[in-house]
Amino acid sequence: MRLAFWLYEGTALHGVSRVTNSMKGVHTVYHAPQGDDYITATYTMLERTPDFPKLSISVVRGQDLARGTSRLPGTVKQVDEHYNPELIVVAPSCSTALLQEDLAQMARSSGVADEKIMVYAVNPFRVSENEAAEGLFTELVKRYAADCPKTEKPSVNLLGFTSLGFHLRANLTSLRRMLATLGVEVNVTAPWGAGVSDLKRLPAAWINIAPYREIGCNAAAYLKETFGMPSVTEAPIGVLATTRWLKAIIEEINRIAAERGVPPIAMPEMRKFSLDGQSAPSGVPWFARTADMESFSNKRAFVFGDATQVVGVVKFLKAELGMKIIGAGTYLASQADWVRSQLQGYLPGELMVTDKFQEVAQFIEDEMPELVCGTQMERHSCRKLDAPCMVISPPTHIENHLLGYYPFFGFDGADVIADRVYTSAKLGLEKHLIDFFGDAGLEYEEPETATVSSNGTAGAHGEEAVSSPAAAGAAAPSASGEMGWTDEAEKMLNKVPFFVRKKVRKNTENFAREIGEPLISADVFRKAKEHLGG
Repeated sequence: MRLAFWLYEGTALHGVSRVTNSMKGVHTVYHAPQGDDYITATYTMLERTPDFPKLSISVVRGQDLARGTSRLPGTVKQVDEHYNPELIVVAPSCSTALLQEDLAQMARSSGVADEKIMVYAVNPFRVSENEAAEGLFTELVKRYAADCPKTEKPSVNLLGFTSLGFHLRANLTSLRRMLATLGVEVNVTAPWGAGVSDLKRLPAAWINIAPYREIGCNAAAYLKETFGMPSVTEAPIGVLATTRWLKAIIEEINRIAAERGVPPIAMPEMRKFSLDGQSAPSGVPWFARTADMESFSNKRAFVFGDATQVVGVVKFLKAELGMKIIGAGTYLASQADWVRSQLQGYLPGELMVTDKFQEVAQFIEDEMPELVCGTQMERHSCRKLDAPCMVISPPTHIENHLLGYYPFFGFDGADVIADRVYTSAKLGLEKHLIDFFGDAGLEYEEPETATVSSNGTAGAHGEEAVSSPAAAGAAAPSASGEMGWTDEAEKMLNKVPFFVRKKVRKNTENFAREIGEPLISADVFRKAKEHLGG
């Protein structure tokens, strides 16, 4: 039944493809029934590159199973002859995993050299996208990384950047710019753009940078254990996190420099990190204190997504924009403990851990935050509720794979996130007008839908006519049935355009509860309007 709904994580095949399609000289052969090449359509639609996915299908058919034959050896041989890759990764789909075939033996019978074949046969029923991607990348690093001399100049490896990554190229550009400003070279970026020869020289770098909790950290841990390479694993999301990130790199580089007897590096003037080289590297510290941005203060925000983005965005919203975090969650149960430890003191209650988007949508509807930061699923849920939402985490929409420079990492990324928050949320006077009048002074025509109450009284504008007690001025039950409204307050509410009326009703009732009013009167409605608009 779960297949009938959206899923936050893709299949194991999707995770494998994110790694292999990122690399040079690597081709994937899926042992799968016809139709499991849907990965190709996904990549050609979303990945903004001219390259076609390096993927082939070893088609499994019923008649082949009946005859006890397999197309895998022939497919592997054809791929080797036609593409001549450095490495062929063989993986089963969910369907063929049930057959429990010996893929390694079948692949070896193709006649292709063993060193050119890697079978990655994870259980696709137990392993999802991120775990499969992390596992494959770690295995590749273990297979190829070899001891080699360190680079003469300070250098780093950038690990965990994969195809279809969230704002991938822009994030890489942001990190490369900052590292160049420090005078630090990039030795290898992997798996994005890396080949087998690049993986072999990973140990030549001085340190590893693995900003994604989902992919890259295990490979960095292996390189540290095997080759003694230190790593920096914090994601530079926001001005404060980016400053810590730079200081951590400088500290590790200088420790190694002292051991090697070479000059240390120092933190440059901050303006050198800016795009123009003259101003502050980020406008967030100044902009957050302006009158225009004061409306962020204590506005209610909810954040949901993968581990890396949730931790970074929650800290940024609360510490740098002054927003009130009413909740946060992740769909990655395996990372939940790490997220909890990182967000101690940031959340008012328990971390939400679920892979059911309906539960997240229900929380949003119940709480109606001023800003939701989530995945494309939350984006769809919020559109139904007229709630502002910005996508900050995979799974993403096609509009999150852009040609332009929109990083989330670094000082440039802090500006991008602040701009997205500002343009996504309805704040200040605009929020005041839209929440309570909807039209900001313009006239809208409401649908005239007449209804008849049980006592025969007609109503209009899509609202049920009030019963006779309410018509006499008594409290009428709200749509939620939790709080009563006087007839005068209902008339004031009916002047609000229909498409935001539900939200205005909920906001007003929440305000009444906060001040201890059991009944929504005209006076309470006016106070709510002033409070929420101010």
